[in-house]
Amino acid sequence: MDPYLDILKIILPELLVTHFDITKHETHKAVVHLYFEEKKDVPEEFSSEIVISHGFHKAITIQDFPLRGKNVYLHIKRRRWLDKTSKQVVQRNWDLVAKGTRMTVEFAAFLKVLHHY
Repeated sequence: MDPYLDILKIILPELLVTHFDITKHETHKAVVHLYFEEKKDVPEEFSSEIVISHGFHKAITIQDFPLRGKNVYLHIKRRRWLDKTSKQVVQRNWDLVAKGTRMTVEFAAFLKVLHHY
């Protein structure tokens, strides 16, 4: 088990730490970029079907909570799956981005609370 997993779950959205691998990170002055790819584990919702990994969707970039005075951007590549029986491309239904924003749901909720004060 990765000794940093518990720390990452505190810093990053738990969904990312659980279902995605960090593939790269970059820091440029006041900006941190973290790159994620969805793990190759077959989603539970497709466990009764025969699905295989079928590449990735185009990466999305969303803004997360700042860390130590640096803006944080998460670059996320979601996996596509091919249902071998129906030949349909399927995917998990991730609610990573708050509607109308380019931020994580948690960060958008945080800003919404601040806005009301």
